Amino acid sequence: MFGRALTSVIWGIIADRYGRRPVMIFGTVSVAIFNTLFGFSRSFWMAVSTRFLLGSLCGILGPIRAYASEICRKEYQSMGMSIVSTSWGIGLVIGPSLGGFLAQPAEKFPTAFSKESLFGRFPYLLPCLLISILALAATVVCFWIPETLHFHSRSDEESEDSCNAPAPSTYAVDMRGSLQRYEEKGQDSQQNLLRNWPLMSSIITYCVFQLHDMAYTEIFSLWAISPRKHGGLSYSSAEVGEVLAISGFGLLVFQLLLYPLVERTFGPVIVSRIGAVLTIPLLSSYAFIAMLSGLTLALLINCASLLKNLLSVTITTGLLLLQNRAVTQEKRGAANGISMTAMSLFKAVGPAAGGSLFSWAQKRQNESFLPGDHMVFFILNVIEALGLLMTFKPFLALPDDEHSVAQL
Repeated sequence: MFGRALTSVIWGIIADRYGRRPVMIFGTVSVAIFNTLFGFSRSFWMAVSTRFLLGSLCGILGPIRAYASEICRKEYQSMGMSIVSTSWGIGLVIGPSLGGFLAQPAEKFPTAFSKESLFGRFPYLLPCLLISILALAATVVCFWIPETLHFHSRSDEESEDSCNAPAPSTYAVDMRGSLQRYEEKGQDSQQNLLRNWPLMSSIITYCVFQLHDMAYTEIFSLWAISPRKHGGLSYSSAEVGEVLAISGFGLLVFQLLLYPLVERTFGPVIVSRIGAVLTIPLLSSYAFIAMLSGLTLALLINCASLLKNLLSVTITTGLLLLQNRAVTQEKRGAANGISMTAMSLFKAVGPAAGGSLFSWAQKRQNESFLPGDHMVFFILNVIEALGLLMTFKPFLALPDDEHSVAQL
């Protein structure tokens, strides 16, 4: 995350200048190389260095978000962003599962892998190698995807054939007219991104919610495996994994089938506010859910975890839509780079803050005011409420085309 924070803006600028596809190709190649080197790590510092280089040299997420908003017409942008968010969610579920299943193969599958073999000497190489192969396959696919950033040179303007060449997508057909309208805006389209308050206010709000989500993710696992006498669920790591897997599957269904319809009906701002409002009572119920047991506990905690993830991704996707609609296409890569930089810093803080908060709360089990885990979820709700307040005026400034769907 720290490596990503250092270079995301640079990769966004490169994507705006040279195109989305070259950055995607370079990023997936970087994953293949440094993820494999991570599997060959024999020391802690080699592992840290390869992860840092992977974060620094793989700047694909910002350009992919820009690409998703550009390849679709506006009425389908929510679907494009949903696919990006869903892909991220699927990776967070499948990735750790593959890692846990394939790590240390010489111990788990001694008949297939001996301790003297390559995978016996490097017990974490197999899952890393599998992901690297997947990254190489993605690299090959990237050569066939259409580029959404169109370059207009003087010779292109003089050549009728070049200007009338078929575009790779329906949205791209309209892009030439959009670029012409952007040029007519004069100084407004050339303003510094850091002075673009609709963009910056949505990024800051987005980061607050991301801090909340990262802290929640850290706390949920710690809370679920902690003993019942400390207010936890006494779950095993396998049971926690099952809860997360169910949440991931529900997230996939919701993002692909329901979110685009909800976003078109209410707009990204209203959807984000609804998600934040519903999250607060949901998190308040967690400490009381821990008092249950058996099938009732399993049903409620799975439903609560699923609903929490759905609400989180609803907020995130809505704010990402606002960010991409706040800038013109030629600045969208850099805008997403700024967003990735800020988000990475907040995500780097989130787990440490969440773990420290949970440890501190464990010492408050006998307090009369907000004992133990009640304090944990109360502070999470304070952060969520702060994010909710930031979705209103005067803090959040909306792009002109969003005012009609977010009247205050």
